[in-house]
Amino acid sequence: MIISLLRRAAASALLLAATGFAAPVVCAQTSRAAALPAVVGSVPEAAPAPVAPVAAPPKPLRLQPLFGGLGLPAAGQLIGAARLDAIAASFASRDEASLFLSTKGYEYLAEGQTDTAVYRLNLAWLLNPRNPAVYRALGVVAANAADPATALGLLTQGLALAPTDPLMLADLGSAHLLRYQQTHKKKDLVASLDLLRRATAADPANAIAWQQLARAYAQQQQYPLAWEALHKGRQLSMAGLDYDLVADLLAHQPDPQGMFK
Repeated sequence: MIISLLRRAAASALLLAATGFAAPVVCAQTSRAAALPAVVGSVPEAAPAPVAPVAAPPKPLRLQPLFGGLGLPAAGQLIGAARLDAIAASFASRDEASLFLSTKGYEYLAEGQTDTAVYRLNLAWLLNPRNPAVYRALGVVAANAADPATALGLLTQGLALAPTDPLMLADLGSAHLLRYQQTHKKKDLVASLDLLRRATAADPANAIAWQQLARAYAQQQQYPLAWEALHKGRQLSMAGLDYDLVADLLAHQPDPQGMFK
């Protein structure tokens, strides 16, 4: 298959949970300068300037979704036609090879091996750029990196290839919800609600999509609908229940079913 980017923005969690994956845990460390003792009777020293975080060096293009934006010809040259031909030779067709590699990419994502997953998915894209599974999985990577703009671009391409796929609908809706948390642009919330409604209509058994829909309704202050969606998801699975969302809803309206106090 968001109410705050880190605490409740489970868009990327949906992206993985909807396929049974565990979301990778991303930890951010901040450096803390030691406090310097002030000299008694002197003018207090100014606090040391905060240390700017050191940006991580960019990953090699082969480890960036769709080779960091390279077109097919340039990406193909980067990998080499001989290597692609050798990979395809083990399968009945390039499409079959692409499907195999995209499936392996999902498996590596489930194991938390993001770089390996991206490389396999990039190869799958080169072999068949119309494989929707590639765009969805790379959308997972972008969403987990808190990059909803990239996730939206990838998932939109995926939905164009698989317009009725309920998981793609749910993931794209969640990515819009994630970006709404960053920009507060109403168009993202509207798009999220539309996509998540379509996702739950196409697959009413997707518990995580119902939870995401509940978050979207809560953002729109439609609390009765948020409770209804939350309980539909809860009835399907307690695993994805967001107790922070429950607490927020209780702050605005009692649980109509009386389960949560």
